[in-house]
This record gives sequence, C-alpha cells and structure tokens, in this order.
Amino acid sequence: QVQLVESGGGLVQAGGSLRLSCVASGRTLSAYAMGWFRQAPGKEREFVATISRMGFSTAYHDSVKGRFTISRSNAKNTVYLQMNSLKPEDTAVYYCAAGRTNSGNAVYTTNSDYDYWGQGTRVTVSS
Repeated sequence: QVQLVESGGGLVQAGGSLRLSCVASGRTLSAYAMGWFRQAPGKEREFVATISRMGFSTAYHDSVKGRFTISRSNAKNTVYLQMNSLKPEDTAVYYCAAGRTNSGNAVYTTNSDYDYWGQGTRVTVSS
C-alpha cells in the first residue's frame, strides 16, 4: 500500500509559477512509475506528466510541454511538478499517482495504469 500526499497548490497569476510536491509513504517510490493528472471543473481527469522509476524517461501532455517539468527524488520518496508560464486553463485539481512496474523505463499516460492516487491539490490561475 502506498499513500500519496500532494502539496504546493494555490492561487497564482497567469504567467506565474508553482511547484507541486507529492510525498509517498508505505513503500519505496523506486518501484513505481509516477504521474501527475489534473481535473478541471466539469471535465474528466486528464494526464499531465509521467516519469519512469529511475527518472530517465518522461512524457508530457502536449498542452504543458515546454512549461511543466516532472522530476523525482527516490531518496526522498517525492515527485515534483514544476509549472511555469501558467495559464488560466491550467486551473484544476492536480493529482499524483503511482503505478507499480518492473520496467525501469516505462512511462504511463492513462488512469488505468496507476494503482494509487493522492487526494489532490488545487491550482487556480487568474487572468
């Protein structure tokens, strides 16, 4: 069992930056590919970014490429999402997710690939 707790959300003006953190407990994070998803009001949860177990592979939704960066510290059992040049359309609740995998390079972009989810942290970008 893995427990995930996100933090770092808040209110920011368009063009600003935030860094989200996701701290895991219960199991070592190095056994999991990690992802960030988001859900805006009235919309379905969507993929944002993913990183492989050792951090050598990443993938991003097209809408955040060049603006968001996912990273991880297995020593700290933490995953990060650095968000720059934020836009009002980035407003959403952001969720961290962990997907157990035996592959060192696997990255996952769909909800069903993940086994554990955090409770989310809210990001609001004002125009």
